[in-house]
Amino acid sequence: MKKNKGAKEFLLDHILYVALILMIVVIAIISPSFISTRVLSDVLIQSAPKTLLAMGMLVVIISGGMDMTVGRLAGLGAVVAGTFAQTATYYLKFWPNLPEMPLIVPILITIALGAISGAVTGFVISKLKVPAFLAGLGLQLILYGANLLYLKKAPNNSQPLAGFKESFTNFGTGSIGGISYTVIVAIAVMVGVYILLNKTTLGKNIYATGGNREAAKVAGINTFKVDMFIYILSGCLAAFAGLMMAARTGSATAAYAEGYEMDAIASCIIGGASFAGGIGNVPGTFLGVIIFSVINYGLTFVGLSSYWQFIVKGLIIVVAVALDMRKYSQKK
Repeated sequence: MKKNKGAKEFLLDHILYVALILMIVVIAIISPSFISTRVLSDVLIQSAPKTLLAMGMLVVIISGGMDMTVGRLAGLGAVVAGTFAQTATYYLKFWPNLPEMPLIVPILITIALGAISGAVTGFVISKLKVPAFLAGLGLQLILYGANLLYLKKAPNNSQPLAGFKESFTNFGTGSIGGISYTVIVAIAVMVGVYILLNKTTLGKNIYATGGNREAAKVAGINTFKVDMFIYILSGCLAAFAGLMMAARTGSATAAYAEGYEMDAIASCIIGGASFAGGIGNVPGTFLGVIIFSVINYGLTFVGLSSYWQFIVKGLIIVVAVALDMRKYSQKK
C-alpha cells in the first residue's frame, strides 16, 4: 500500500516532466528530425531570454512576491536598446543626431532602465503595501503605455525598429565555440542566481523572508531591503532579456515579450517553486523554461497552429498551480 502511495506521490510530483517526455516522443514520432542537434540549439537559443525572466521571477517568488511587470518591461527594454543600437545611415534612425553608440551603451541604458522600474515596483509593493499582483497589473500598463508613446516619436512614428548595428545583432545571433552568446549569458545568469540563493547570506534572507516574513523581521532581517533588491534584480534581468530578443530578431516593437510574465511564473512553479514563498531552485526553474520552449517549438515544428500553444500552455499552468496548492495544503 505504501509503495503504491509512494508511486502515486512521485507521479503527481513529476507529472509535468512525464508529460514533457511524452510530448517529445509524440513529436519525434510525427517528425523524427525533431531529435537533432540543430533543434536542441534552437530550443536553447529561444529559451535564453525567457531564462533571464524566469531567474528574476524565481528570486521574487521565493521571497513571497510576484513581478507581473517583467513581460512589458522586456518589451520596453527591447525598444529602448534598439533606439540606441541603430546605424548612423539608417533612414528612420530614432535619434537622427546621435552618433553610432558602442554596444556597451544600449546594454548599460537597458540595465539602468530595468533597475529603475524594479525599484519603483519594489517600493510600491513593499512600502505602499499594494498587493504584488495588483501593483504589477497597474505598473505593466504604465510600462506598455510609456513604450507606445516612446515609439510614437518622430521620425519613427510607431514603426517597428530596425537598422541595428552589426555588433548589436551579432550579440543575438553570434556564437563562440558553437555556443550562442545569448545561451552563454543565460548560463552565467543561472550560475549567478544559484550562488546568490545558495551561497550568500542575502540568499538565506530571501528564503527566510518568503518562508515567514514576520519571523524574518524578528530575526533582524530588513525585509524592505530584500524586497527592493529582488525587484531591482528582476527588473534588470527582464530589461536585458528584451535587449537579447531585439538583438536576435534584428527588430523591436512594443509587443515584444507580451505575456511572458505568465511563462516565467509557470516555469518557476513547474520547477518546484511555491506561491507560498520560501521554496524554489534554479535547475527546476530552468527545466520549466525548457518545457514551454519545447511546446512552442515542437508544435510549430510539426505544423500545428500556434493557437494550440495557448491551450496547452494554459492547461499546464492550471495543473502546475493546482499541484502547488495541493502540496502547500499538505504542508500546512
